[in-house]
Amino acid sequence: METLLPERRIALPADSALDPRALFAPPVAEVWLEVGFGAGEHLAGQATAHPEIGMIGCEVFENGVVKLLAEINRRALGNIRLFIDDARLLIAALPEASVARAFILFPDPWPKLRHHKRRMVSAETLDRLAVILADSAELRLATDDADYLAWMLERATTHPLFEWLARGPGDWRQRPADWPATRYEQKALAAGRTPAFLRFRRRPRARGASGLQDPRK
Repeated sequence: METLLPERRIALPADSALDPRALFAPPVAEVWLEVGFGAGEHLAGQATAHPEIGMIGCEVFENGVVKLLAEINRRALGNIRLFIDDARLLIAALPEASVARAFILFPDPWPKLRHHKRRMVSAETLDRLAVILADSAELRLATDDADYLAWMLERATTHPLFEWLARGPGDWRQRPADWPATRYEQKALAAGRTPAFLRFRRRPRARGASGLQDPRK
């Protein structure tokens, strides 16, 4: 960890936006972002399946970072970079349309009413993700908490810049084949809870004489 983490850790620039592609050598085709990667099973799985993609993972808990670093070392994954702080700081520093896919998988549901303001999936987070996601980029959300599922759906399906891609129950009750499993999913299933897997598409920006415009403006 002492040698690998400094090589992979992202430091935010003090007075400019962060160019995510510049974090990777050799160059990558596009950049994906995972907010709260836990122990890193999903992030490592995606990085293995897509060596041409630059993967950025955000996590604040040391145990999860250590586990992912071990997997990076074991698999010799060169396409993962880590932000070890509040993901919202990184999201705020990324340029417009710089991310091709984003994941928020099994975030802390903060079940008590007084803690709902701490939930990662919020109108404010969705607003900012809509800025950094490229046109037609995917946003993937997952939870095994029924209340948080309703919360996610209420905010994401009513957001003017996101389109829910589900066409039937199987589209959100079953994990897609290109979506690596995590220990949180396995823990939920063992406890008798049913995970939900939500896929949204960032609507294309409207094009006008002044350039790209968001449809709600």
